[in-house]
Amino acid sequence: MAHFAVSAVGRDRAGIVAAITAGLLDLEGNVEDSRMTILRGQFAVMLIVSLPDAEGRAELERRLAPVRADLGLDALTVSPVGESASPQAAPDHVITVYGADHPGIVHSVSAALAEQAVNITDLQTKLAGSGPSPLYVMMLEVELGEAEPASLERALADVGERADVEIAIRELDSEAL
Repeated sequence: MAHFAVSAVGRDRAGIVAAITAGLLDLEGNVEDSRMTILRGQFAVMLIVSLPDAEGRAELERRLAPVRADLGLDALTVSPVGESASPQAAPDHVITVYGADHPGIVHSVSAALAEQAVNITDLQTKLAGSGPSPLYVMMLEVELGEAEPASLERALADVGERADVEIAIRELDSEAL
């Protein structure tokens, strides 16, 4: 069994997922993991797929090329996922960030997490509200690994003070996954 990451980006429209998965199905491909979202009218998807034929990358690319052209996607790529790929990270904490929107929020939080060797397994941001000062909301699922929770809390409190945002961290309920 060969594994590939298939990703596509472009203007949102109906039928993108159906067209991509039709190409996979023709090759007896299976979608094992996936993530899709629409941000301000732009569609993005990433799929981890398995194909019964290790030589299937060229054929998969050939079958998906018309999908990119027909739907006017900006990009559609197929990349091998080797056996050496690390196992799926298991998030154990959730971090929420709220504050007035300004440049640097994502960087300051992610840099503090990187300094503590905390792995970000999911990150979502959104502007909430309208007007001259929309509220910036960021939610992260993270895997602490060897990081000390108390040290991480202090580092995030420092970031919150410098960036003028509220940051909270809580343990992720394993049953919620």
